[in-house]
Amino acid sequence: MTGIQALERALKSLPMRPGKVECREFEYIRHGTQTLIANFDVVTGQLVAPTIDSQRTEADFLGHCQRLIASDPTASKWHLIMDCLNIHQSESLVRWIADIEGIPFDNLGVKGKSGILQSMSTRAQFLANPAHKVVFHFTPKHCSWLNQVEIWFSILTRKLLRRGSFSSQADLKQQILNFVDYFNQKLAHPFQWTFKGKLLAV
Repeated sequence: MTGIQALERALKSLPMRPGKVECREFEYIRHGTQTLIANFDVVTGQLVAPTIDSQRTEADFLGHCQRLIASDPTASKWHLIMDCLNIHQSESLVRWIADIEGIPFDNLGVKGKSGILQSMSTRAQFLANPAHKVVFHFTPKHCSWLNQVEIWFSILTRKLLRRGSFSSQADLKQQILNFVDYFNQKLAHPFQWTFKGKLLAV
């Protein structure tokens, strides 16, 4: 989830009282943005090892994936679902998976020229190999809603971000991490798909 704005309300909201709705200040002060990279465990409904930072680069995403896999050394297989963003199909990610699988770097080819590293599609095909310990599953274009973490992002937006006031980027980061802890302890549950594949309209 990118571009989460650290917006501070210029004045405090006036609380509800009999016959009056809450009055929220519409003026705000901008304090920059943060990026959240999140992992949703579809079995438990919990968020695992989230990363919050001011940017989202190839190196950031690789580090995030490495921390995620290190969070459970007993796991024999990982299935990661994500969209087709360029950093999700990067050279460094391919090299990391090749290292895990014991594949020599010489066999990977050259980025933009040959072999596995040639293009995003060849890298995606390599990352999606079901024989690997870490298997990447990419949602089709314009179908990120198939990823259940998007449901969690909606919960975060409704319960924290939309009505929140954040005095700095550090405050935003801490409030998100606090919400993640609260969610994991009190609200986490597996999401049940309700869509049955029926046409919504003709």
